[in-house]
Amino acid sequence: MAPRKKARPSRAAATPEEQNAYIAGAGLVVEQPITETLESNYMPYAMSVILSRAIPEIDGFKPSHRKLLYTMYQMGLLSGGKVKSANIVGRTMQLNPHGDGPIYDTMVRLSEGYGALLHPYVESKGNFGKAYSRDMQCAASRYTEAKLAPIAGELFKDIDKDTVDFADNYDATMKEPTLFPVTFPSILVNANIGIAVGMASAICPFNLEEVCRTAIACIRDENANVADTLLAPDFPIGGQLVYNRDELEKIYETGRGSVKVRGVYSYDKSANCIDITEIPPTTTVEAIIEKVVELVKAKKITEISDIRDETGLKGLKITIDLKRGTDPDKLMQRLFRLTPLQDSFSCNFNVLIAGSPRVLGVRDILREWTAFRSECVRRRTYFNLQKAKDKLHLLKGLSKILLDIDKAIKIVRETKEEKEVVPNLMIGFGIDETQAEYVAEIKLRHLNREYILRRMEDIESLEKEIAELQSILDDKKKVGAIIIKELEEVIKKYGQPRRTAIIQAAEEPEVEPGEEIPDYPVHLFFTKEGYFKKITPQSLRMSGEQKLKEGDAVIFEGEGTNRTELLFFTDKCQVYKAKAADFEDGKASLLGDYVPAKLGMDEGERAIYMLATTDYAGFVLFFFENGRVAKVALSAYQTKTNRRRLVAAYSDKFPLAQILFIPEDTELLLRSTGGRMLLVHTGALAVKSTRDTQGVAVMTQKRGQRLAKVTPYVEGSLQKPHRYRTRTLPAAGSLPAAEDQGEQLTL
Repeated sequence: MAPRKKARPSRAAATPEEQNAYIAGAGLVVEQPITETLESNYMPYAMSVILSRAIPEIDGFKPSHRKLLYTMYQMGLLSGGKVKSANIVGRTMQLNPHGDGPIYDTMVRLSEGYGALLHPYVESKGNFGKAYSRDMQCAASRYTEAKLAPIAGELFKDIDKDTVDFADNYDATMKEPTLFPVTFPSILVNANIGIAVGMASAICPFNLEEVCRTAIACIRDENANVADTLLAPDFPIGGQLVYNRDELEKIYETGRGSVKVRGVYSYDKSANCIDITEIPPTTTVEAIIEKVVELVKAKKITEISDIRDETGLKGLKITIDLKRGTDPDKLMQRLFRLTPLQDSFSCNFNVLIAGSPRVLGVRDILREWTAFRSECVRRRTYFNLQKAKDKLHLLKGLSKILLDIDKAIKIVRETKEEKEVVPNLMIGFGIDETQAEYVAEIKLRHLNREYILRRMEDIESLEKEIAELQSILDDKKKVGAIIIKELEEVIKKYGQPRRTAIIQAAEEPEVEPGEEIPDYPVHLFFTKEGYFKKITPQSLRMSGEQKLKEGDAVIFEGEGTNRTELLFFTDKCQVYKAKAADFEDGKASLLGDYVPAKLGMDEGERAIYMLATTDYAGFVLFFFENGRVAKVALSAYQTKTNRRRLVAAYSDKFPLAQILFIPEDTELLLRSTGGRMLLVHTGALAVKSTRDTQGVAVMTQKRGQRLAKVTPYVEGSLQKPHRYRTRTLPAAGSLPAAEDQGEQLTL
């Protein structure tokens, strides 16, 4: 029988030392300061995102844009027909180390079909989706075609004349430009949005002609007013921009701010519908429709019978069917206020300048672009100057030869070896090797009088050209004049009218927040058990007694309108806000709406007091059982937003005895369980700004006694009112005189 092998111990049963033996270094803990971790690991990643991915540079492009467009330029797509997008994407991967998906998405956003740019750099064929639609996706790259748009020629103008620097691609097999020598400030013409690590960039688009005119004005006068020529942002989808000169000047100066843009609509009277054909750039068709449907379901808008997306080949279109009798203009003002049909574009002009992110105003961006473009023009001029000097050098050598052609021919004929021809010409005419090589390559047919005279004329023209090029390098004004001339040519070729209309803020129809709520007089009732009724005067006149639950009683009865605001104070120190319009018109024969259920109060929470207001004037007094009183201005419960619930409506430090609303300061009669009475004028109580203030001591209470009731004092109801008044607070009050005993008993 074969001997049994010894079983190998399992890892689970192994000691820590044995477990560490399986993986080298396992179980070792290396302490490292968090600052060192951030510097060595996180900071390189953050800087890579900022410098190489999300923030545009002064030419207006991110690296992904630049790699794609330069690949298309190298493919010769500035001219000729379109090619398959998949082919372009594949070629771009030689420069861009990302997958085909992100590269194709980049091309889609630059394309004419997508519609995200005022001046697209890519002409497209096929379905490229739409910027204004969330659900309209582009077709796969194998189905679409593209080429460079004519305006892209302005990006690559003279790029082969050393106008910009080139760098190795990611595997050092190709060269790519670090920037494009753009002939116009493309960074302000086409929108550019990016999110980096700890910072972001959001540059809104401006009309090309306005940008170029502004750049020209700033070149001619550094102190020119930008707002005079750069009217406002101009968005590809159009829309209407609500003009605010102060806000625009802030954006132009600091590079930060926001502009308000709204959609454009028309009313079709025959079909009783509204057609929306332009929307803000920050939203989509689907987002607008979803918000409108939400408002209709919540019954905040009741004038719409249907809404649908009718976007087609003719462009964007949202159709809203209206109910009979609806005012379309008033409805649209409400939709502008409640939906993304009016939205703000937040500007953050964050640009990479010499490798550093900087938030710049328009003037500073144009100044940086002018400096960059001036350097491009100077480098191009220097390149042309060197070419001209090299050619002149050759022609001057040729001129020496042409003065004695026979001698040159003799030297060539008498030279035994070909390799000695150039050295012999150099010795015979006193020229350098480059000139001798040029002469030796001249064809025999060119040794005629006409050729010689033309070369002499070339020398004269080259000398003039060199002098002109040198003068450009020596004079900044001439460089500026060249930039201005190029900008004017760009305006002439590619200028187009504004797409986004400008409307003055004063032209906005002023719509009161409550205008959509029908206004009519109503009677308001609130009961001790928390039931609320809103009854019209006509219905109240025709009704009998109020129907109430057994043991219930009306504790508030007043007149108001359908727009009156209601505040319901609860036993949990909260206040719930509502409008009378939130409740249906009722009848005296009905119990009414149960407020805790209607307003969604917390479980077990009861409404104990209600007040009605239209202007939030007056005061709310909170009386506590220990005799303290808190006087709070009603305006403390007013909010800018439509908040339905406010917490800490009053103090919870002491048991509450009563709540009382007074429109103005008046005299109140306080009664305690001990029978004492105290007359207090509310003007002696300081108004508190915080809702949950503990108030001040007003009526001192003996042990076992508490404040029982507070009522407004009616002149003449007490025979000796001076008996219950006091000069100082707090006070205990006085027991009622014999003449006032009846008054006390009746209460």
